[in-house]
Amino acid sequence: MESDYTIIVSDSDVLTKLCGTNDNNLRLIEQNLGVPVYTRGNELSVEAENPDIRQRFRFIIDRIIDEIEDGSSDTEDAVASILNTYRHASKDGNAVIIPGGERRIYPKTQNQADYVELLRTHDMVFCTGPAGSGKTFLAVAEALRLVLSKQMQGIVLTRPVVEAGESLGYLPGDLDQKISPYLRPLYDAMESVISRESVRRLVDSGIIETAPLAYMRGRTLSNKVIILDEAQNTTVEQMKMFLTRMGERSKMFITGDVTQIDLPRKIRSGLTHALELLSSVEEIGMMRMTESDVVRNPLVRKIVKAYENEQSC
Repeated sequence: MESDYTIIVSDSDVLTKLCGTNDNNLRLIEQNLGVPVYTRGNELSVEAENPDIRQRFRFIIDRIIDEIEDGSSDTEDAVASILNTYRHASKDGNAVIIPGGERRIYPKTQNQADYVELLRTHDMVFCTGPAGSGKTFLAVAEALRLVLSKQMQGIVLTRPVVEAGESLGYLPGDLDQKISPYLRPLYDAMESVISRESVRRLVDSGIIETAPLAYMRGRTLSNKVIILDEAQNTTVEQMKMFLTRMGERSKMFITGDVTQIDLPRKIRSGLTHALELLSSVEEIGMMRMTESDVVRNPLVRKIVKAYENEQSC
């Protein structure tokens, strides 16, 4: 029939995971589209003349296949996230497409979609939230997109070093070797979207730079994306110093988890102070992730929720 729109899924294992147990995923897709989804062999079809439904169907199927190929073990949860964020993520509007990247990065929750939008429309963005909510990963992905598309000249990665009984001066190696373990999560995020070799070339060429927070005093960073991770462990003075390093045509992405502050009890977190002090500045974007935004192993979401419930008691 002319009204049929068909997608061919060549890999039978992918098709099985896509459909879900007892076709549960297809039922979720049908509810979202408002029309039945038919299967025949390795084909998925909808009977719809409406181009919006056809476009949505194509987008949803392509996104689910991306999740399966990325190793998602819970396709039903992935399908639910995709359907929930379709309005903001459709037509690649909020997909982070990195030139030469190994995959497109799609927001998986409503807050993540809004966060990507803030990263694109604001020169300074604060994002707080629990581990696994995508706050650092999406900031790194957007930074790579800006640099590899030649919109920015470089990326500066920094993080406060807060470790009991240890300081950079006593760690072995040169400065890069001393700071590298603290920035490993940022490199892990990069290597999940572009090849390790590409990351190495960017580091060797100086396009990606690592800098301990304490070594940034006196600098002005222009035409760069500056990422401050684990910002909850900055002092008020360090945060002020960092924010005032911003030069022309630069962007700053500040991420942290205010429930995991490692500073001594009497020292106020620079992140919590900045969030309060700068909340009325319209040009600054602020996003707060919650446990519902955690997209790691589903067990992590339950752990985060348990700790949040304990703190609220």
